[in-house]
Amino acid sequence: MSDALVQPDPGLYVWTIIVFLGLLVAANKLFWKPLLEAVRSREDTIRQSLDDARQAKEELAKLNVESQRILAEARKQAEVILSETRADASRLRDELKQKAQAESAGIVKNAEKQIELETARAVQQIRKEAVDLSVAIASKILQRNVTSQDNERLIEETFREVDASRPN
Repeated sequence: MSDALVQPDPGLYVWTIIVFLGLLVAANKLFWKPLLEAVRSREDTIRQSLDDARQAKEELAKLNVESQRILAEARKQAEVILSETRADASRLRDELKQKAQAESAGIVKNAEKQIELETARAVQQIRKEAVDLSVAIASKILQRNVTSQDNERLIEETFREVDASRPN
């Protein structure tokens, strides 16, 4: 009995090879092709994910550079706006200062004119009173009434004398 198992049987070899090849073909169709297809699909998915991740990383880098550029530009614009605001404030301060100086000069000038007018009125009033007093004194001294022509002549002479004696 044991000899039969050890003896080579070419039919058994052929059938073993045929069954093995049949199983290999069946395994190829049923298992190997779907398995290879799944591995290829998974490989493609992983490759696509890696490509997408690489693209996302590149986009992120570009966006980061762009945001840094925009931020730098915004800072420059803020500095320009701040500088312009300071310049405008300085200009406005200078304008207000000049305007105030002009107004104060105008007020001083108007006050000086008003003082001159009031001084001229006061001098005129004093002259009139001095003339009236002088006429009254002269009338008493002369014991007569001075006529209006005499009065005018005396006033003119007095003014000329006062103007001549006054320093310029």
